[in-house]
Amino acid sequence: MTTTTRRRVGIAGALVGAASAGVAAAALAKRYAVGRIRLRPDAEASEPFGELRGRERTLITSDGMALHVEIDGPEERRSPEGESESNDANEPRSGRDHKNDAALTIVFCHGYCLNLESWHYQRKDLRENYRIVLWDQRAHGRSQRCRPEDSTIDRLGEDLAEVIEKFVPGPCVLVGHSMGGMTIMALADRYPELFGDKIRAVALIATSAGKLAELTLGLPAMLSKVVHKVAPSTISMLGKRGALVDRTRHVGSDIAFLITRHMGFGDSKNVSPTLVDFAESMIRATPTEVFADFYPALMNHDKLSALHVLAEVPTAILVGDSDWLTPPDHSKAISAALPKAQLTEVPDTSHLIQLERPGIVNDALRDLVKRVEL
Repeated sequence: MTTTTRRRVGIAGALVGAASAGVAAAALAKRYAVGRIRLRPDAEASEPFGELRGRERTLITSDGMALHVEIDGPEERRSPEGESESNDANEPRSGRDHKNDAALTIVFCHGYCLNLESWHYQRKDLRENYRIVLWDQRAHGRSQRCRPEDSTIDRLGEDLAEVIEKFVPGPCVLVGHSMGGMTIMALADRYPELFGDKIRAVALIATSAGKLAELTLGLPAMLSKVVHKVAPSTISMLGKRGALVDRTRHVGSDIAFLITRHMGFGDSKNVSPTLVDFAESMIRATPTEVFADFYPALMNHDKLSALHVLAEVPTAILVGDSDWLTPPDHSKAISAALPKAQLTEVPDTSHLIQLERPGIVNDALRDLVKRVEL
């Protein structure tokens, strides 16, 4: 081996060693940072996340998917004819058959890569006084996986219509977070006649009527364009290797914790580590293939033209001022299309607003319900 070759090998070895040391140092720093966060006082350490239970039902949709549904709150009120809600989720039943004699129902529609447990605080606060229906959107939570071609916002709107048909015997209020808000918009686009009599009010939380593909995610303009350009192909590739990716996702749990803490919570320095773990566990439980299948649907979502339907009912719009995923401008665009809607922009709050600021969200929902009940 010549002197020049030995020098090059030595340099290469030094670089590899330095890189390895850098990776090890970064991993150590990451563990140290996460460890310090977890040692902070945690007011939510004893909160029973994921432990609230209701009356479980299964809905078989018109295209054969099994959706997990939970009914919570007071038992169903009997009609004057002495009938009550059937326990058979697939027994034909129409809300109009009960002539709106049943108690008001609040229907919760969760967001992308989450599940019905994301409404923990709202369920806990409202279940004593109101009948609640929560459901896992297709391919999320305990609902059945679907084909990629059926992973669309319009299909979610059809699912919501069927949930209402089967489990809402009287009037209702719809609450949607992120993708759940888009589901409500899809319902409005397809079934505008439901809004007013059947659907008495709507809450849209951290959501968008369209143009998500233009988000900057807090990045400089040029870098944001590059990210949006490569994201579809990258996510598609991950989806094709979803099973392999899912087997290794636990390895990056500390990184996932930090990302969830930073992206999901505006006041990330003071957020409960237990709450971050809870949110991250829902995201991690969503298969990579599902994440990839629904991504194009979110990027192509455009229901601005359907928002006029919501003008028929009281509408509350809530968004965090630090939301990078569905920024305040998107809620303001919805508000501009619905001049009578009430827009609330919450300071120091990000995308998981119903978990980060449950008191504000719960108060807004109670106020909305009171407007319906008057």
